[in-house]
Amino acid sequence: MRPTPILAVLVLGLATAACGSDDNASGNGNGPTGDATRTIEIEMQDNEYIPDTIDVADGETVRLVFTNTGTATHDAYIGDEGAQDDHESEMNGDDGGHHMGDDDALTVEPGDTAELTHPFDASDDVLIGCHEPGHYDSGMRLIVDVT
Repeated sequence: MRPTPILAVLVLGLATAACGSDDNASGNGNGPTGDATRTIEIEMQDNEYIPDTIDVADGETVRLVFTNTGTATHDAYIGDEGAQDDHESEMNGDDGGHHMGDDDALTVEPGDTAELTHPFDASDDVLIGCHEPGHYDSGMRLIVDVT
């Protein structure tokens, strides 16, 4: 009997289970991950998103996968300029403001990955901003062009 193939399958299964992502990666946002028609990968580095602009179609639901390759904690908040300003104020408030129950926001620690699923509408003027202290003010924004 050759135990090598069985052992290889067990090791592969354990490795796959160990590579799971954090709790934020379970499809947060306005719809479950299964509703998404497309996935866009976004890298979070020290005070920038890469890319800093994305194009989505009117009515498209997109799965946004954020990977923090920087050394600082980053977040992502989806909303128009007014919502971004309000969220910036909340994040700098006494309560710490870390996305209390907000479906369009997440926080990603260095080395982690998380995702949001969001439906986009052409009437929306949408940005994604990082509201960790000083990040939004220094320009950590991603423009979403909905056409």
